Parts: sequence; C-alpha cells; structure tokens
Amino acid sequence: MRPFRFPEDLLALQRAWLRTYAELAETPAAAGTTVLRRRLITLSGHMHTHGYWSGPAGWRAGGVELRRAARSTPATAEREAST
Repeated sequence: MRPFRFPEDLLALQRAWLRTYAELAETPAAAGTTVLRRRLITLSGHMHTHGYWSGPAGWRAGGVELRRAARSTPATAEREAST
C-alpha cells in the first residue's frame, strides 16, 4: 500500500467532521441536533468535493487513511486548524 499525503486543509475538514460527529453522538435528540446534523452534511460535502480526490487516489482508496491520519494528528495541530 502506498502512503497517502493529505493536504492540511483536507485533514482539518476531517478533524472538524470527527469533532462534530462526536458532539452529535453525545447530544440528546431532545436537545436539538439539527445544527450539528447540518454541519456534518456541509463538512461531508466539502470533503468529498475537495480537489485532492480528483487525482488518481480517489475517495475509496484514501477515505479510511484520511480518517486515520486525522485521528493520529497531535492535539496542537488540531487546535491550530480550528483557529
């Protein structure tokens, strides 16, 4: 398997998606989850239409690796990406 090199903006999108998903999982449905669900849809759209996927790797080849890379990123990079 060849290594993937993801652009930082794509990793930041994936990190934001993971944070939003975790927040949605912890929020009771009665508390109103519409905003979080809409944010997930928006982030998903941005990730899937990112220019990186137009290259030869494609989403199926790199989607799992993107999630792994986003999860293994140090907390400092995550804080920088959210600013």
